[in-house]
Amino acid sequence: MHRLLRGEVLMLGGFVAAAAVTIVLVMPPAIDPAAAQWTQTTSGPLTAADRDLLIKVRQAGLWEMPVGDYAQTRAESQRVKEVGKLLMQDHMKLDLMTRQVAKRLGVALPDEPNADQQRWMAQLAAESGPAFDKDFANLLRAAHGKVFTVVAAVRAGTRNSEVRKFAQEGVNFVMRHMTLLESTGLVDHNDLPEPPTPSPAPPVAMAVETRRHT
Repeated sequence: MHRLLRGEVLMLGGFVAAAAVTIVLVMPPAIDPAAAQWTQTTSGPLTAADRDLLIKVRQAGLWEMPVGDYAQTRAESQRVKEVGKLLMQDHMKLDLMTRQVAKRLGVALPDEPNADQQRWMAQLAAESGPAFDKDFANLLRAAHGKVFTVVAAVRAGTRNSEVRKFAQEGVNFVMRHMTLLESTGLVDHNDLPEPPTPSPAPPVAMAVETRRHT
């Protein structure tokens, strides 16, 4: 009887091993969620961050072009009128570039601004004179600061050569626009988000730095 049990155990073990091998062969390998969002293109892999950049730049133009036009009739400050016109012209160029790159890379773009941008447009459309000037300068300056972090991060890390070139242009446009908005003299820098807090230096690095100065 013991011999029979031992034989049955051996046979059962063989079946389990064979089943395990079958499962490994049939089941697909686990997919990394991040890798699943990558698409291979002729200019390199296209990531979710790359797509998000194109979408955000497109949406930025969809609200900044109209409000740049608002500035021509609603602003009191001549400088605000000038800055509004320059931003509108730049975003027309940037929007064309965005749509061309998105078409080549197969990225679907939105046709309207996001909810926050639509709210800012409605606010500016209802204002005129000094109130318009102040809100125009501060709303657009804050928005450019937010999109700048996205553009710069993609420029620093994208693996796609076409996106890299586009992000480089985007960095130049956004920096120019922040400077133009600040040139109105109406930007309240105290209302802008604080720069990120630096990461603390590792203890070893701090110890080495301390020894150098002693």
